[in-house]
Amino acid sequence: MFVKKYLVLLPGIILAIILYSLSQGFNNVIGIELLGYSKSPISTAMIAILLGICFGNFFKVRDSFQIGLDFTKEYILKLGIICLGIQLKPFEFLEFGKIAVPLIIICIASVLIVIKLLIKKLKIPSRMAYLISIGSTVCGTTAIMATAPIIKANKGEISYAVANITLFGILSMLLYPYFTNFYFEGNSLFSGLFLGTAIHETSQVAAAGLIYDQQFNSPETLNVATVTKLIRNTFLVIMVPLFGFLYNRGKVKDKNYSIFSIFPYFVLGFIGMIFVRNIGDQIFTLENGNYEFWKTLINYIKSLATVFLTMAMAAVGISINLNELKSMGYKPFVVGLIAAVTVGIVSIVSLDTFLKVF
Repeated sequence: MFVKKYLVLLPGIILAIILYSLSQGFNNVIGIELLGYSKSPISTAMIAILLGICFGNFFKVRDSFQIGLDFTKEYILKLGIICLGIQLKPFEFLEFGKIAVPLIIICIASVLIVIKLLIKKLKIPSRMAYLISIGSTVCGTTAIMATAPIIKANKGEISYAVANITLFGILSMLLYPYFTNFYFEGNSLFSGLFLGTAIHETSQVAAAGLIYDQQFNSPETLNVATVTKLIRNTFLVIMVPLFGFLYNRGKVKDKNYSIFSIFPYFVLGFIGMIFVRNIGDQIFTLENGNYEFWKTLINYIKSLATVFLTMAMAAVGISINLNELKSMGYKPFVVGLIAAVTVGIVSIVSLDTFLKVF
């Protein structure tokens, strides 16, 4: 009985794995074979979503697959987010953390204020606004997917928010490396900080840093951009429960309601993985001969995070109904555009101010 209960999940999970494999293949062909990069600048997750959308809109998905796809969207996604924690080293950013952390906080606060005003002005659904807000300010699609179940967003709202973040993230990824090199006159630190705070997705930030490095021979910019984005990703721990609390506090009548009832406990797993990384870094060193094993294990867990998250993106894509998106109109896209522009402008102004003051 126990085995039978979980066997029903297999068709949907296998479909998500197949779409992941296809997206990885397309990613390599487009990014490496056609565009000529050593590492593809295109997000595998983005391709997975597009493949999922095509599959879900051209073929009718049977109920036997839907159970596993729902499981993938909810639980395999959370497992992927937990695995992401292995990338983070709390002390890695000490060199420029004094600039990065305040900059990230200012950008997040600015976007939240702007979107709060736009909700009233454009009269868009609050759940949609919450998803676009956290996607624009923290870590793109991952943040959207982590927040969606807490605020009970429907498939159409999730799809629209993901499309928003993907579109403006890609535009930023392609344009910002050239803009920031021109604006900051080749300053690798400030260029990296800008790319790490102004672009939505981790993969897009890495791609933008890679483009910058290959165009302007600046590996430091790639490193600063990547670490800044990973620092920004840690705000997921604060923002997801905060958004859940702010959205739900006026909507739940239960007197016993508290933040604990909507707290995303998988975030604790994310934090735990950060501690695992840092304890492991202290134990497995070059001196005791176990460093290569530890490095291999870290890379394996990172790869698992990519696989799990991409599978979840494929499952989300399958659930996207293009007719539903069309019915939501253009206003949420206006909010996404303004959010993307706001975070870019605030980042530029903040870094400019720092340059002048210090």
